[in-house]
Amino acid sequence: EANARALDLGCAVGRSTFELARHCAEATGIDLSENFIAVAEELQRDGQVDYSFAVEGDLGQAAVAEVPSGIDRSRVSFEQGDATFLRDGLGQFDVVLMANLIDRLPCPAKCLEQLPNLVAAGGQLIIASPCTWLEEYTPKAEWLGGQAQQTLDTLREILAPAFTLDGEWNLPFLIREHARKYQWSIAQATRWLRQ
Repeated sequence: EANARALDLGCAVGRSTFELARHCAEATGIDLSENFIAVAEELQRDGQVDYSFAVEGDLGQAAVAEVPSGIDRSRVSFEQGDATFLRDGLGQFDVVLMANLIDRLPCPAKCLEQLPNLVAAGGQLIIASPCTWLEEYTPKAEWLGGQAQQTLDTLREILAPAFTLDGEWNLPFLIREHARKYQWSIAQATRWLRQ
């Protein structure tokens, strides 16, 4: 849409934020990690960044990450922030994406409670998560699933007053650790429409 705004919460180095800019006039990425935001800003400014990926042990291989040429980088901005305590003044968005975030927050319910104020009427909320609840990231008392009920059931309870579940998908993804080790996961992706 001509004036659509998108928000990518937990954006890491911004790959999804750049993709959102293909469809929205403005795409904002927010991540807790200052290092991730620094890399995302370098990609936004320069269109590419040099990096190294693990091959084995201390051995690495140099590579270049590039923003695809069809993406207007001027539509993208990044900021460091906590998804649980978002700053005032962000405004409302037509699309809010939370990919692989909720099971890495110390208090995911608090993050979700902010969403009715962030998603514009008729807007979309997209949540994708492998639902890997670990005390390393989230105290057990704050888990949305994996105990008395599954994550989607809790999402329905929290989001139902303001959102309607519009779709659910299983999305496989692969995380490379090094040349001989990969992590295979299947995210539960849901789309919610703001009432």
